[in-house]
Amino acid sequence: MPKPVDFSTVVFLGNYLPRQCGIATFTTDLSEAVAREAPELDCYAVAMNDRPEGYNYPERVRFEVFENDIKGYRQLADFLNMGGADVVCVEHEYGIFGGPAGLDLLVTLRRLRMPIVTTLHTVLREPNPKQRRVMDELCQLSSRLVVMSERPIEFLEEVWGVTRDRVDLIPHGIPDMPFIDPNFYKDKFAVEGKRVILTFGLISPDKGIEYMIDALPQIAKRFPDVVYIVLGVTHPHVRSLHGEEYRLSLQRRVRSHGIGDHVVFHNRFVKLDELCEFLGAADIYVTPYLNEDRIASGTLAYSLGTGKAVVSTRYWYAEEMLSQGRGLLVPFRDADALAKAVIRLFENEAERHAMRKKAYSFGRQMIWKEVARQYLESFQRARDEHRGRLKVVPGPKPAEPDDVELPDLDLKYLKRLTDCTGILQHARCSVPNYAEGYTTDDNARALVVAVRSREFGPDEQELRLLSARYLAFLEYAFMPELGRFHNWLSYNHRWLDECGSEDSQGRALWGLGCAVGQASDEGQVAAAMNLFAAALPAVELFTSPRAWALALIGIDVYLRRFPGNSVARRTREVLGERLHELFKRTVSPEWIWFEDSLNYANARLPHALLLAGAENGQRKDDALRALDWLARIQTGQDGKFVPVGSTGWYRKGKERARFAQQPIEAQTMIEACREAHLQTGDSRWWDEMLRAFEWFLGKNDLGLPLYDYTTGGCYDGLEPDGVNQNQGAESTLAYLLALLAMRSEEMRTKEE
Repeated sequence: MPKPVDFSTVVFLGNYLPRQCGIATFTTDLSEAVAREAPELDCYAVAMNDRPEGYNYPERVRFEVFENDIKGYRQLADFLNMGGADVVCVEHEYGIFGGPAGLDLLVTLRRLRMPIVTTLHTVLREPNPKQRRVMDELCQLSSRLVVMSERPIEFLEEVWGVTRDRVDLIPHGIPDMPFIDPNFYKDKFAVEGKRVILTFGLISPDKGIEYMIDALPQIAKRFPDVVYIVLGVTHPHVRSLHGEEYRLSLQRRVRSHGIGDHVVFHNRFVKLDELCEFLGAADIYVTPYLNEDRIASGTLAYSLGTGKAVVSTRYWYAEEMLSQGRGLLVPFRDADALAKAVIRLFENEAERHAMRKKAYSFGRQMIWKEVARQYLESFQRARDEHRGRLKVVPGPKPAEPDDVELPDLDLKYLKRLTDCTGILQHARCSVPNYAEGYTTDDNARALVVAVRSREFGPDEQELRLLSARYLAFLEYAFMPELGRFHNWLSYNHRWLDECGSEDSQGRALWGLGCAVGQASDEGQVAAAMNLFAAALPAVELFTSPRAWALALIGIDVYLRRFPGNSVARRTREVLGERLHELFKRTVSPEWIWFEDSLNYANARLPHALLLAGAENGQRKDDALRALDWLARIQTGQDGKFVPVGSTGWYRKGKERARFAQQPIEAQTMIEACREAHLQTGDSRWWDEMLRAFEWFLGKNDLGLPLYDYTTGGCYDGLEPDGVNQNQGAESTLAYLLALLAMRSEEMRTKEE
């Protein structure tokens, strides 16, 4: 079974079938193998085109780039970043990307926010200056590098300065073929009863096929029943420059040797099933390549995987793959040596069959199922290392109060998320997502934003309309017979729960309390008062500390307008005492907190205790102790705000989660510190507010802003590989509430 992974989307970037080249075959096979091995993942491909019209790709391909279109490389980076790719796997070969030595690829890779795993199909020992420039930066931009044999690891260390720990050795994948007698398939190709030699792949002059043809007269003299099959079309790039010149020269060579009965040219690009049948029919496989600097060969890998006896020239990949008796190696450009090696294997059947078995056994580690698992492990390592690299982002010196200019209040995105029912819960990027419907949680938050925004200048009538919609939603969600609220409403107005959570009830009371205390429309105040009174009793039965805290914050605002409400005052005392008792039971010298874990909206708890402790010195002191401890826990070594991440939270005695950092943590910290500033006058709490607010503006672990000035929305969180591109209601409302708290406190201090 593959090991579990913490990502959901993998993108493969390279050539893709039906484009005819080895990289296309590899990328296609790899993406399909990973998709089969991890069906829960979204695996898709980006195809590089060598012609503007592209190819008729399968559905797996979702984006195409013409190799010479520099604009397309920039668009690809945006597509991957906005599309939420978690890992990008690049199939690298200098010649498939535009620019000198494929330089244009870097235009995309420089812009990507997620980890990059690069499979190197070529690693040069003596690069030219352009190749060195591209490979140097490619190695820097890639979290992991994948090679298919040991030799390129040595080159990466010696030539490129890449440490071995950044490189994964994963073999070239091959189909899972049975070990069969070659005679089983020979009749399909009219070579039954013959001794069959095979070479396959895209035909080009560097393949050295002419030397095998020159060797054939000697072989045919010893074994008159021999047939040499040359399978494959001419490489498209060779054909575009030189036509069929090389293939025709091979055919003329055959005629000049008088061996036409011993050579068969199959000028076809065959599919995998038929290729495996050709391989199955071969007795000996030959790769007579002309140059040593070849670190991978799909054709050689396939021949090993199907248990072929192999004769090959001494290129780097063949030396490694055919060691330990898995094949015979001969010098380059030596027809006589090729002939002697083939004759030796035909004469010594025992040796040939032993070689076949060794090759097949070795090839079992190379089947695509095993290779896919190793790639998944490499992707996970890349994710883990990318997190580590992103955590260390040098930040500016800690800000002084005058260093930060607060953004203007902009409600355009709030209005985009709001329809005639209320505020929609989620968005895909910055587009409202109807499928996720609405929640009481978000409409309560939105009600608070609407009534608090009045003092900062937006149109009064527009704010009244917004607050009326959010208030109407809460009234629609309320169940008088239970004194409770629904929380989840579908877009077609069906409640999806029997009763909302305790926290959603607390959040509704907070929103209603703010409407009572701060709304300007008397009709809305009256409606909020009645709903608040009907919903308040249930909270005393709750066990959730956050529900108590949210209710306490709502009660505080309510009592500022109607301090004589004895029910609200009594409830404040009951909930405040419960929260304080919870703190006293849990606190220790090392853990100054209300619970055994820090999780969601943590600062709500000391904030509420501060409000409930205005006339109780012990409560106030303990609330400030807890808030001070939380502030220290959430401050990084470089002075940045670092909230506890939601992927695991922070349990007492355990390691804290660093990501995903949520906007609500910054918001609640700002609001709690504002109350501490109000009650104590200590400027330290204003500094803490600034620290948390700057998290929205980019002073965070990744150095990336969460607030989107162009939309007025806020990204949904800080993930290990960048911001979550969705801009949902909770995150946007958290930013707006944080900004309102900052502006209110800034205004108050200036007035003083």
